[in-house]
Amino acid sequence: MPSTSRPLSILMISHYAGAPQYGMEFRSYYMGREWVRQGHKVTIVGASFSHLRKQQPQTSHEVIDGIQYIWLSTQQYEGNGIRRVLTMFEFSHGVRQHQQELLACQPDVVIASSVHNLDIYACHALARKAHAQLVLEVHDLWPLSPMIIGGYKPWHPFIQVLQWAENYAYKHCDHVISIPDKTYPHMRRHGLPEYKFACVPNGFLLEEWEQIDTTVQIPQQHQQLFLQLRQQGKTIIGFAGGHTQSTAMEVLVHAANSLRSRHDIAFVLVGQGPQKDELIALAKQYDLQHFYFLPPVEKRVIPLIIQSFDICYAGGVHSILHQYGTSFNKVTDYMVAARPIIFSVDEPGSLVERVGCGLQVEAENIAQVAAAIVRLADLSPAQRQEMGNLGRSYALTHLNYATLASQFIQFIQSNK
Repeated sequence: MPSTSRPLSILMISHYAGAPQYGMEFRSYYMGREWVRQGHKVTIVGASFSHLRKQQPQTSHEVIDGIQYIWLSTQQYEGNGIRRVLTMFEFSHGVRQHQQELLACQPDVVIASSVHNLDIYACHALARKAHAQLVLEVHDLWPLSPMIIGGYKPWHPFIQVLQWAENYAYKHCDHVISIPDKTYPHMRRHGLPEYKFACVPNGFLLEEWEQIDTTVQIPQQHQQLFLQLRQQGKTIIGFAGGHTQSTAMEVLVHAANSLRSRHDIAFVLVGQGPQKDELIALAKQYDLQHFYFLPPVEKRVIPLIIQSFDICYAGGVHSILHQYGTSFNKVTDYMVAARPIIFSVDEPGSLVERVGCGLQVEAENIAQVAAAIVRLADLSPAQRQEMGNLGRSYALTHLNYATLASQFIQFIQSNK
């Protein structure tokens, strides 16, 4: 969808911003690249270090696919301890320190797009001095997320600081763009008028799927396994992504154990993560003969991996956070690949359920996951393809980043 709005100068402040050569997170890059294609000027400000990246930038300024990147110096850290928290304050202070340089971009729009909300004060000051619109892009609800995930109490000093920042953001921003789609009731309770709110979810880049470089190949280890399973007539239940506690992958291992008599089904997990060794040990404990673990692959190979699955799995732990909506990148990838999805997440009215591109079951419910696997595995390939096509059709129409980038701009320009 081409943009019909006038060209804008967009300044996006995104602590954990990534890029193809650095790794996650990619949303700021994808949106920025589409805005550049639509004729806008884009500057992304990120931290020099992020735990999400596979490689850190070695310069303070660079241009990537037409996007001007400015990397603010922050210290390195590991895990989710105090050093990570300190970098949040450090990054926010860096935005203030570089205010004159950022004002030189002459922004029409300032987007506060860090996962945390501590830089909202610096972003508001920038927007006010530039006479620019201030947009808050919400990835997760803070401080609710650290309260639920980390077990912090409302009166914890860090939580109180985050709560002040959230309330301040809803009061002073011109627009709120939420990635999850059910966050508005929470925001309303904290003072956000409805006219300021819109949802622009995560999406996908079409050319990553339709213009795959002919030199890109699935690694030999992966090719051999998929070929072997095809020759054996297996229906492949697959997962591609991080093996972490939040994805509840142990549920899939337990479900596989309950289905050990189904010799026509195989399970393939592709990726890495802190829980991988534990999952491997659990599969060995059960002596699962058709449960396989493969190494992670380059991002550009992911489409080929997913297309090698018959059924895709996406899970999560029980969490009230999911009632506010989810926007899992892997679910979007599964939809684009036209693969039916088993979605084991406690999200009411999930995208999978609404579109009909898979089966949704209760989070961490082994019996329901196993029953969903059987139900989909017992469908004919044509029936599974029909279900998968529903997801692909929806994704192509609604989740292409070119479309999402235009929706973002149209909303902020039509709601001044």
